[in-house]
Amino acid sequence: MSSTPRKRAEDLRSHRWLGVKDLRAFGHRSRLMQIGYGREDWQGKPVIGIVNTWSDINPCHAHFKARVEEVKRGVWQAGGFPLELPAISLSEPFVKPTTMLYRNFLAMETEELIRSHPIDGVVLMGGCDKTTPGLLMGALSMGVPAIFMPAGPMLRGNWRGVPLGSGSDSWKYWAELRAGNIDERAWEEVEEGIARSFGHCMTMGTASTMTAIAETLGFVLPGGTSIPAPDANHPRLATNTGRRIVEMVWEDLTPEKILTREAVDNAIRVHLAMGGSTNAMIHVVAMARRGGVPLTLDRFDELAREVPVLANVRPSGKYLMEDFYYAGGILGLQSRLRPLLDLDCLTVNGKSIGQNIEGSEVYNDEVIHTLENPVSKEACAILKGNLAPHGCVIKPSAAEPRLLKHRGPALAFEDYNHMAAEIDRPDLEVTKDHIIVLKNAGPVGGPGMPEWGMLPIPQKLLKEGVRDMLRLSDARMSGTSYGACILHVSPEAAIGGPLALVRTGDMIEVDVEARRLDLLVDEAELARRRADWKPKAPAPRGYEKMFAAHIAQAHEGCDFDFLAGTERLPEPEIH
Repeated sequence: MSSTPRKRAEDLRSHRWLGVKDLRAFGHRSRLMQIGYGREDWQGKPVIGIVNTWSDINPCHAHFKARVEEVKRGVWQAGGFPLELPAISLSEPFVKPTTMLYRNFLAMETEELIRSHPIDGVVLMGGCDKTTPGLLMGALSMGVPAIFMPAGPMLRGNWRGVPLGSGSDSWKYWAELRAGNIDERAWEEVEEGIARSFGHCMTMGTASTMTAIAETLGFVLPGGTSIPAPDANHPRLATNTGRRIVEMVWEDLTPEKILTREAVDNAIRVHLAMGGSTNAMIHVVAMARRGGVPLTLDRFDELAREVPVLANVRPSGKYLMEDFYYAGGILGLQSRLRPLLDLDCLTVNGKSIGQNIEGSEVYNDEVIHTLENPVSKEACAILKGNLAPHGCVIKPSAAEPRLLKHRGPALAFEDYNHMAAEIDRPDLEVTKDHIIVLKNAGPVGGPGMPEWGMLPIPQKLLKEGVRDMLRLSDARMSGTSYGACILHVSPEAAIGGPLALVRTGDMIEVDVEARRLDLLVDEAELARRRADWKPKAPAPRGYEKMFAAHIAQAHEGCDFDFLAGTERLPEPEIH
């Protein structure tokens, strides 16, 4: 447990709003009474904010209406006063052009919700991809005790007796439909069977990756992120989370005591062992820097050479998150990583990660492998070269091995619409050795760096049996995706990065083992092209204009320049 002396009621942050004897506090208390609360509800108790990212159009969080009440139950049981604070929902399937455009919006909203209200501690309810980093970034910047309540993965899908994985099997069967190998009725059946319950993606997509990272960082009760959303253990987790945050307030267990350099390294190791989403690199860099831990892509690459993939979960493996849970879940996987983890890192239950995994086991070695018998050698690789001076990422475990060392001609597209209009032309001049290049899909170019990086295989090649080829972009891709996709090329094309200069026919060389990505065009020719390059016209107004003016590049975590760093805003004046 934390060695800090327990707080007194008058030390609570909310005391400034509710505990003093002045006219303004009179107004605060009378308005709580207007809602129907009585003095017994808040007097001398921690006020617990519950930041809930539920909405009618977020299927990952469809159960959060019920879960928030279960969190409140735990808060009441522990002697706290719970208040729900709705926040932007960031529904991954529906928000366009991408939820990544709004991750920093959620971080800013979370920080300001906590700061502007009489909140002593906060429960962060998320799980759908960008909600996890967005909520944690805001809470890290605010600094009050915080605990994360994960949405949990949905049940595995089903089609004609075959298990379906969200995202991964969408791409797979879409390719088979385009190739003419399944008909429209079969495609409709896949559509009807792939998402069978509330909860986030049950593959090792960004959602499962980021919640596992949140738990390994220390912000989730032990084992919580593996529990499927419909499982009865999930509402119990919600109530336990509500109880625990009250004690965290009295203990003054704040985020900076949890998020350390060692905890970040632990989280990266678990991410790698799970074969996690490439999106994690952007989010972990942003979260670490909010917490005062300097982090670059080089650290991911260093650890990727040490930590193999142990989770046999799609898209890098065979199984789904429901199987992972039954096999021992995140605690089982962490127990297998024990020799590589810093076991002294503190977590939200007041114990170390080493204490939390004590006695944990793996019940199915086929789902969670051992260090001696991994699923694959490495989960990610950071490539650099004249085409990506600040780096880019590939997921070798999800690519055909033949493509990990390759030289081929570029098939370059200026933007996604250009690609979509051309890619299925029967007369498209393309072979399986081409490298498909998409420009202007990065943070500024997208805008928001959409998940466009898993570019489609040209239809003429699909019909020839090709199912993977090298694809290169400044975009991201869904963590549920697979294939030889090189992503997050930095700096991006829209701000004049080398990617902007690539033309169809240029030779590109990729060597994953050597960590190289190079455009084989002489510098004089590139200088001529650079002189002719013109930037994209900026957005005329609104949030998108602000976003483009302040967004950092992918290798820096895509945070806003005015939100980055650890300096805290002062407490609000109450007059």
